[in-house]
Amino acid sequence: MTTNFYAPPSALRGQRVVLPAEEARHVRTVLRGEEGDEITVVDGRGGWYRVEITHLTPEQGVGTIVEQRKDVGEPAVDVTVGLGVLTKRSRFETFVEKAVELGVRRIVPLRTERTERDSIREERLRKVMVAAMKQCRRSRLPGLAPPQSPAALVEAAETERTLVCHADGEAVPIWQAVTETRWAASALVLVGPEGGFAPAEVSSIVGAGGTPVSLGARRLRAETAGLAALHAVVGAHGAAEPGGQNRQSG
Repeated sequence: MTTNFYAPPSALRGQRVVLPAEEARHVRTVLRGEEGDEITVVDGRGGWYRVEITHLTPEQGVGTIVEQRKDVGEPAVDVTVGLGVLTKRSRFETFVEKAVELGVRRIVPLRTERTERDSIREERLRKVMVAAMKQCRRSRLPGLAPPQSPAALVEAAETERTLVCHADGEAVPIWQAVTETRWAASALVLVGPEGGFAPAEVSSIVGAGGTPVSLGARRLRAETAGLAALHAVVGAHGAAEPGGQNRQSG
């Protein structure tokens, strides 16, 4: 089966995997899986497992690990994206889904001077992230931080480079910034909400070492800008390693 399934680390016990009920139902009732079939399971922490199903009912699935790898589908760079909370929840959900597909390691909703909403639907977003992780065949589930200010995020960040999307005369083209960031192991990308960051917010980020970057002549929606910047940073480090590392067979 080409579909990835998700089982948290607590579901792995030695060489045995117990699928969550929802995943077992999908194998059994949707994909018509049977005992003896092999499936791919990821644990959200970089673990990738080829599993032979040994017991399967519509409510329970148990399997034995026959091969395991590490960090399959993960990019070489650790990128955190902070995006201003958007007025339309559906647009923020779209950003989260696509950011996971592109390889983000952590998403931080930002409360800024120009945000009109200061809360997120955390449970809903986590479901979106799990589905996106499985769909794009990643093995790590990105982190989702609680909403916070740009200043708090920059102060606590332990990343090597910080890029803030802000179209003004001081901004450098994103391609130039990512070339300079290419060998950094981690990066923080900041994008404002509708209307962008306030000037004081940009000044604070730049004062803390951030680099203002431009995404080109066209005006992009906030979620599009976040995805474009993320793709530029991840792309500068090369494609993800599809086979992962540390292959082991059971």
